[in-house]
Amino acid sequence: MRLQKFIAHAGVASRRKAEELITSKRVKVNNEIITELGTKINPDTDRVYVDGDEIKIEFENVYYILNKPKGYVTTVKDEKNRPTVLELVDTDKRIYPVGRLDLNSRGLLMLTNDGKLAHRLTHPRYKVNKTYKVMVKGKIPQSVVNTLSDGIMLEDGFAKPLKVELLTVKNDETLIEMVLGEGRKRQVRRMFKEVGYPVVDLVRTRLGNLYLKGLPEGKFRQLTKNELNKLKKLINLK
Repeated sequence: MRLQKFIAHAGVASRRKAEELITSKRVKVNNEIITELGTKINPDTDRVYVDGDEIKIEFENVYYILNKPKGYVTTVKDEKNRPTVLELVDTDKRIYPVGRLDLNSRGLLMLTNDGKLAHRLTHPRYKVNKTYKVMVKGKIPQSVVNTLSDGIMLEDGFAKPLKVELLTVKNDETLIEMVLGEGRKRQVRRMFKEVGYPVVDLVRTRLGNLYLKGLPEGKFRQLTKNELNKLKKLINLK
């Protein structure tokens, strides 16, 4: 983060006034007086002083859910310069996605700067349920639905969903609802590939107690206080 931005976010002065403080030799980073505008610091490790007094940014955790469209990668920065989900969330906070939805998948994605909550939401120990609606090519018989329900051996181990339900069969496509208690990479797609039915569309509709209901594709919103409290209770986080 640029030093003048840090000073402004700490509430000491406007960004322009912060620049004047720097050029007037009134700002020190660690043990060094800084006079060059545009100097970058690490807010997590560097200590900043104005007129001898240390200043800090009051850290505030934020929690968003996004209805991710296709065509965005679930990462902070992409080495192939593809659009990332952060481009859809208008915030000045340093947030990151919790878990993953691949480039061609859609639906509910959480973003936060709360590392402890993110860890618990993705760790298998806490068994946070994830619900998907999966459109596949072909008419799946109930016997295959039963096979999926019983579990599939994948290259990284046995995968058994909590629920598999056939919803509709139409025009040589089948809509399935699947609930998982874990989140391995591309798990849903790999399970359907294993039984011979390629995925046409994949939407995550629920994560724990969070739903997509009412949130248009490509839009985001903050969690309500009630949603956040229920989510923390679900993962035993105080």
